[in-house]
Amino acid sequence: MAKIVTMCLIFCTTLRAETINVPADHSLIQDAITASANGDTILVAPGVYVENINFRGKNIVLASEFLFDRNPGTIVATVINGGTPVHPDTGSCVIINSGEDSSAVLEGFTLTGGIGTRWIDEHGAGTYTEGGGILIQYSSPTIRHNRIVGNTAIRVVSGILSAGGGGIRIGDGTPKILNNVIMDNEGLYGGGIVLNYTGGTVRNNIIANNRVYQAAGNAPTFGGGGIWISSNFGTNQKVVENNTIYGNSVTGSTGGGFSGRGGGILVGGTTVVVRNNIVWNNTQVTGGQIGVAGGGNPIVSFSDVQNGYAGEGNIDVDPILSDTSFYLSPGSLCIDAGDSSVTMNDPEDPMNAGSALWPAAGVLRNDMGAYGGPGSAQLGSFPITSVDGPGSGSPVPLTFSLLQNYPNPFNPSTTFEFQLAGTDVVTLVIFDMLGRPVGTLVNEILPAGTHTREWNAAGLPSGVYFARLMTGSAVETRRLMLLR
Repeated sequence: MAKIVTMCLIFCTTLRAETINVPADHSLIQDAITASANGDTILVAPGVYVENINFRGKNIVLASEFLFDRNPGTIVATVINGGTPVHPDTGSCVIINSGEDSSAVLEGFTLTGGIGTRWIDEHGAGTYTEGGGILIQYSSPTIRHNRIVGNTAIRVVSGILSAGGGGIRIGDGTPKILNNVIMDNEGLYGGGIVLNYTGGTVRNNIIANNRVYQAAGNAPTFGGGGIWISSNFGTNQKVVENNTIYGNSVTGSTGGGFSGRGGGILVGGTTVVVRNNIVWNNTQVTGGQIGVAGGGNPIVSFSDVQNGYAGEGNIDVDPILSDTSFYLSPGSLCIDAGDSSVTMNDPEDPMNAGSALWPAAGVLRNDMGAYGGPGSAQLGSFPITSVDGPGSGSPVPLTFSLLQNYPNPFNPSTTFEFQLAGTDVVTLVIFDMLGRPVGTLVNEILPAGTHTREWNAAGLPSGVYFARLMTGSAVETRRLMLLR
């Protein structure tokens, strides 16, 4: 009888699950969350939504249309801007702090402008400003395929000791942080990510150009430019795997043994599995790019760490990253250099047995960095964008960028999306492997904004091709694959 009741509950819950559309059904994302129930999907159309949202204990999927179209450009065009909170003490773009589990999913957004939330540390350390982009506490959600850029945790006003987790702050849970771009965030510790008394998995992310610095007078800074990790959540393991951790920085000297350490990763008072990562071009005041404080124990393996780090399979060579999307260039020694276990393999190209499916490279052995391993996926090139109002459509880009074509691989048609910061003479040309032009999609003057072009490769053989976007001052190239 108990089994019948359980099956009925599962069936009834599945039957009830609904899709709520924003802005069609509700103009605000938070209103859609309020109207939702466990198991629902909230699907958000492209636009800029000036909100600070809270999952309120709902195990829901909150996603942009990237959930279906898998176009990285959709992530750029669907923005939650947390820069104008109703209350300045609650300034994270997204809060998930009411016991949500892994079925609570945030997918396919740009989160920007967040200034963090006033938070009383649950372990008695005092009051902090936490989680500029996302604040996760007592919860274990899945955060995937987002662009978390331009957020801060640096506000130290009366009663606040310090501030951390410019991109994401996590405590007392076991979340999954997968396939995100976490860039250009700031904190007094943990510029990109803070893991405080927590388990969890951080995998296949680009964590780049985040910084920790003395932003607020003499308030203490605690290091960890890319990732800051401290203390345990029971026996739950922490895994940092197949990430590209690049160009993060730490300054400041007022936080004791943690201060000024770990431009890439800082580990204190806990053990962390650090595997198959690229940790390169990060800077700190003291120590190496992977810093240790207060009894920290990073177990580092099969990683490319600048200036070296002891551990099985580790190397110290320039990873030769090809462009702003951090792809590995041909000839990079990070290709096929990760953990050789079969369970760590890159996905196989269905049209080329024994070869990795792009954006992984080489054969099936794990590639170090964000594009290696079984979770390999296209992340795209994600430029900073300007901020308009809710539902205003695609924002105007502030940088030049050619996004990855979609679909890719393709047959026979694919779409290119590119972004211009100003009016310019633009060419977009397709070349084959021998450098011969096989198609011209653009050769004209175009205004600032986002543009798309479709290419039909009918009549051309299967193989690798290259798309080159060029203006008077910039060039960017993408690799694409035609599969018949």
